Amino acid sequence: MSERLIGAEIFVKCLDAEGVKHVFGYPGATLLPVYQMMERYAIRHILTRHEAGAVHAAEGYARASGQVGVCLTTSGPGATNLVTGITDAFMDSVPLVAFTGQVPSAMIGNDAFQEADIVGITRTITKHNYMVNDVGDLARVLKEAFHIASSGRPGPVLVDLPKDILVAKAEFQYPEQVELRSYKPTVTGHERQIRRVAESINEAERPVIYAGGGVIISGASDELRKLAEKTQTPVTLTLMGLGGFPGDNPLFIGMLGMHGTAYANYAVANCDLLIAVGARFDDRVTGKLDGFAPHAKIVHIDIDPTSISKNVKVDLPVVGDARNILRELNKIAPRRRNKTWLKQILDWKEQHPLDMEERPKEIKPQHAIRALLEVCDEETIITTDVGQHQMWAAQYYAVKKPRTFISSGGLGTMGFGFPAALGAQVAKPDGQVVAILGDGGFQMAVYEMATAIQYGLPVKVFVLNNFFLGMVRQWQDLFWKKEYLNTDLAVNPDFVKLAEAYGATGLVIDKPARLKADLERALKMPGPVVIDCRVSKEENVFPMVPAGGGMGDMILSRTELKKTSGKRSRKKAAAG
Repeated sequence: MSERLIGAEIFVKCLDAEGVKHVFGYPGATLLPVYQMMERYAIRHILTRHEAGAVHAAEGYARASGQVGVCLTTSGPGATNLVTGITDAFMDSVPLVAFTGQVPSAMIGNDAFQEADIVGITRTITKHNYMVNDVGDLARVLKEAFHIASSGRPGPVLVDLPKDILVAKAEFQYPEQVELRSYKPTVTGHERQIRRVAESINEAERPVIYAGGGVIISGASDELRKLAEKTQTPVTLTLMGLGGFPGDNPLFIGMLGMHGTAYANYAVANCDLLIAVGARFDDRVTGKLDGFAPHAKIVHIDIDPTSISKNVKVDLPVVGDARNILRELNKIAPRRRNKTWLKQILDWKEQHPLDMEERPKEIKPQHAIRALLEVCDEETIITTDVGQHQMWAAQYYAVKKPRTFISSGGLGTMGFGFPAALGAQVAKPDGQVVAILGDGGFQMAVYEMATAIQYGLPVKVFVLNNFFLGMVRQWQDLFWKKEYLNTDLAVNPDFVKLAEAYGATGLVIDKPARLKADLERALKMPGPVVIDCRVSKEENVFPMVPAGGGMGDMILSRTELKKTSGKRSRKKAAAG
């Protein structure tokens, strides 16, 4: 007969059995039994300064390590403060288990102090969620939660823990395996469908591989590279897929979509075969659907059958794990050369390179990203917040390895980048982690600097400071007659003094000639460092496809915008 333990100890022993080493969280009265028990086990709790920081740090930990991220918060506001991060993890397929305290079972539904129906609130933003109603079910629920979060298409699972469950007693026995009749992800692709993909590659004259975050999640990066090199097929990546194919490989044509490279978008618009791997055809990639890859036969390889033909009709679906499918495809894929097609793409690259205008008296943000690339090695983990700096990082920082570029994709969450960097640093304590942030996004999470100091996390914070909410200002610039309403951050703090107030180091970089040298010096400094890099205030991200537009509406530069603005205005007037 097994020993009878209180729920809090069963909870902690389950985490230990799952190999959990780090939990990001914020305590409250409902969770005090758990916090007392965690001290007895080799589980390190990282106290963030806000529950939002805890969930984003858990995301960064998961994406840097490939393991399930874990966060723990109290009931009521502690739980509801996780909602944005859980949604972010859901959109970006991040394996995450969020544990929330809850009022005692007998008080649920009575509007008790700090009660919130977090199970109801998160039903549409989790893969699955639970409220534990019997301490005897606790071990089974936790085993299922970690299994669901990490298998198939990963995602967040929430487990709500009423206070009385944590002090009630039950026999402890952790299940060895999970059996869920309604949850059986397909991991092996259909042999005939894989053979048809190989045949399609053999027949194609202008093939393109379009790969997303699923390649990284499944560990399929090597298989993707082998397929591209064997068939001499150019590869374009989504924001979430960056690092899934080496950024310095000659077959890489950059990110596609709204702020993708012109040559990636032209390649997709003109290809006759598009092989999508672990990507979901989101609107930032496709733009106007009837203009996306109009001449192509479309193959879609994905572990999530609900993603196939959800946005774009697919000609050849293959459901399963990307690594397994690409491994089998590589065995039968034909060796190709595609000289004419690759020459065409090279011509587009030469005709439409990424804009890198020189300005000797001010730092261009594109140059700041390139300088960072030059002083970092390929093992450096980059996290970003959301906005212009995120797109410049995606365009100009050539990511060479998987799990070294971490960004908020589907939800586009400001305040993500800094706590995600802290989570990544916890996962890789000996690695270099750099958070590329805007001045707006950094201020949404700057309080986590205390977390960095308390736990000795030497994250380097690279703030591209333009004193604006840059991406919104860009839209006001291009489409709203430069009416910069509520986007001017005229009263930014002194980031150097702010860093020093927390006990960190801060410095300003404002001279183009000193950019690289100052960056090298900053990255070598011990502990957390805030780098306030003063960049051009009104620089815009190009190329750009306006919302609702197609690739034919791509704006390549401000000069191109001026040339075509009259045509666009006349076209809009005629349509209206």
